[in-house]
Amino acid sequence: MTFGWGVFKGMMVTLKNFVTSYACKRDNGGIFTVQYPEEREKEFENFRNFPFLVYDGTPDKVRCVACGICERECPTKCIHIEMETDAAGKPARKPAVFDIDYGLCMNCGLCEEVCPFDSIFMDCAFEVAAAERLDGLVFHKKALLKSNEYFRKVRPALASAIDQKRKAAEEKKKAQAQPPEAPKPQ
Repeated sequence: MTFGWGVFKGMMVTLKNFVTSYACKRDNGGIFTVQYPEEREKEFENFRNFPFLVYDGTPDKVRCVACGICERECPTKCIHIEMETDAAGKPARKPAVFDIDYGLCMNCGLCEEVCPFDSIFMDCAFEVAAAERLDGLVFHKKALLKSNEYFRKVRPALASAIDQKRKAAEEKKKAQAQPPEAPKPQ
């Protein structure tokens, strides 16, 4: 082995990367820097960051039924849910309180995976900042709610599959609710 061969090979890699950064566009494998506030990278559909709640139609029709599965499965325990009750004190099957501490959230997506009601999903928003460390990153139900149209825009393939599944389940429920027709006498 020649003395300095490793240094020479390292310098050749550096030279190759320097030349390709000017000769190739970033789509063709060139090394690049994105001028962040002005330029942005293309967002991928399965990019996941912080969770949000989906509602159908109006914000009072939240898909979440406050079952608490996501709260129990969250490894960092950043989700807090309290079920709403009616005037008689019976559970109303919707969340009165749904808080997520984005300061603790590690963006694992377990809450999305375990939700049986297709109500919580991971968002593409990553520009989340707050002046206060403790209270500034706690997002309440009102801030977490996003419409099904937003969900279709952010994750179109998954949203259309879920909408089809929910529509099929609704049609099946309607078919079961209708009384069977009496056989016609012959």
